[in-house]
Amino acid sequence: MTVHFIGAGPGDPDLITVRGLKLIQSCPVCLYAGSLVPEQIVAAAPEDARVFDTAPMHLDEIIAEIKDAHDKGFDVARVHSGDPSIYGATAEQMRRLDALGIDYEVTPGVPAFAAAAAALKTELTIPEVAQTVIVTRTTMQSSAMPNNEDLETLGKSGATLAIHLSIRNLREIERQLTPLYGADCPVIVAYRVGWPDQDFIHGTLSDIADKVRKSKITRTALIFVGHALKPAHDFRDSALYDADHVHVLRPKKKAKA
Repeated sequence: MTVHFIGAGPGDPDLITVRGLKLIQSCPVCLYAGSLVPEQIVAAAPEDARVFDTAPMHLDEIIAEIKDAHDKGFDVARVHSGDPSIYGATAEQMRRLDALGIDYEVTPGVPAFAAAAAALKTELTIPEVAQTVIVTRTTMQSSAMPNNEDLETLGKSGATLAIHLSIRNLREIERQLTPLYGADCPVIVAYRVGWPDQDFIHGTLSDIADKVRKSKITRTALIFVGHALKPAHDFRDSALYDADHVHVLRPKKKAKA
């Protein structure tokens, strides 16, 4: 018996991996985060499967259902939104399963920041503009951020920031990042990426808070900050496909005799 932690992607049922979908189709027990995972995804579970929405459940209740399935010899699909490695609260579940001696595996999923960039037709790493993407959040009602992971510290890198779980903290984001990125730095708020009501709000550090307030978005949104979001048109091409860039798969051409 195995527990399968499965990343379902950000919302579009088509973005789940083939492996993840096959596991859901084969497991007689399925637990899914109903507030973030579309019902269409878990509808693929076997007709007689036991399916639980874990949104109203606490950790002890979730583990109890998994242990019950384990005792009966059933495989479990534990379905999370996005990718289980990012803000999935999977580590605490795995710790409990380790203590119980219950085997588990992890199937990755499409993270929200990658799906948002795809929908925006945007590359987050532009040559000589930004070559680093930092996935982070800010302190609100959840656990505190570790030392040296505040926005003022991370922002000194100039990297493209993908800020989760912080849509109600935009004024603080503006305050901390404006001295580092500039008031005119592009910001994009991605709301419910991959869902039918997906929306994107474009602005800058100086005006994004007002734009979001007017939109009345208060949850389920990702915040991008960085100059790679709207680079100047004269940014240099990457070396990858440069005609003069020689590498093992594209060796230097010999001069014709």
